[in-house]
Amino acid sequence: MLNYAFMQNAFIVSFFIGILCPLIGIFLVLRRYSLIGDTLAHASLTGITLGLVSGVNPILGAFAFTSAAGAFIEALRSYFKEYSDLILSIVLSLSVGIAITLMSSGLIRTNAESYMFGSILTVSLTDVITVIGLSCFTVAVLGLLYHKLVYITFDEDIAHVIGIKVKAINYIFSVLVAATVAVSIKIVGILVLSSMIALPVAAALQLHTGFKKTVFFSICFGITDIMLGLVSSYYLNVAPGGFTALVSVFILLLVLVLKRLHIIPS
Repeated sequence: MLNYAFMQNAFIVSFFIGILCPLIGIFLVLRRYSLIGDTLAHASLTGITLGLVSGVNPILGAFAFTSAAGAFIEALRSYFKEYSDLILSIVLSLSVGIAITLMSSGLIRTNAESYMFGSILTVSLTDVITVIGLSCFTVAVLGLLYHKLVYITFDEDIAHVIGIKVKAINYIFSVLVAATVAVSIKIVGILVLSSMIALPVAAALQLHTGFKKTVFFSICFGITDIMLGLVSSYYLNVAPGGFTALVSVFILLLVLVLKRLHIIPS
């Protein structure tokens, strides 16, 4: 299996996805924003189609448009404070509308379906380099803003009172989510990307450890989910994204069963 260059590329990309998705997901889940990940994943399809039309690397196109969509979500929060779910519907409608229009226009000569379901075969060396660059950027910024993000995650109002620039950091965090989405779409696929953002975190939360340990276990679950999904999809000849989502659900259910049997302490 590892004799093939495309599998080597897929394993490298998957390792970074297994780290990044839970790392971003922990902040989204605890702020009850997990659906933002799903909305931005669908928004990335527009970035991909724009990239394919203009000849730009689709991953960079996804990053650019998803960053803009994330900033748009943050800007709309001022106008729809009590209807946060409505904001997601607006951005989702805009993004999917543009993507479907471009895909049906005949301007795209390449099949964009692999980005929706994930594909091992389409991961190139250029994609690997792009993924590594975006991953290093995301981890570095998260490291710099870690303590401020923790304050904002648990109480945005108090964070504002003690002098943290909540609005600015929320915009920056939107860009980090966009980078994570762009990194992940080639392997996981757009339709099930939210499973890698939310489910490893959901499993780690069942262990009832401190915040840093929850982050650590989220990453462990994330890497396990995607590696098992990748290897299994190779031998079963199915899309890696869908099977990774099934593995994520299975591991979450396994943790819940072990907790119910008191093998994992409550």
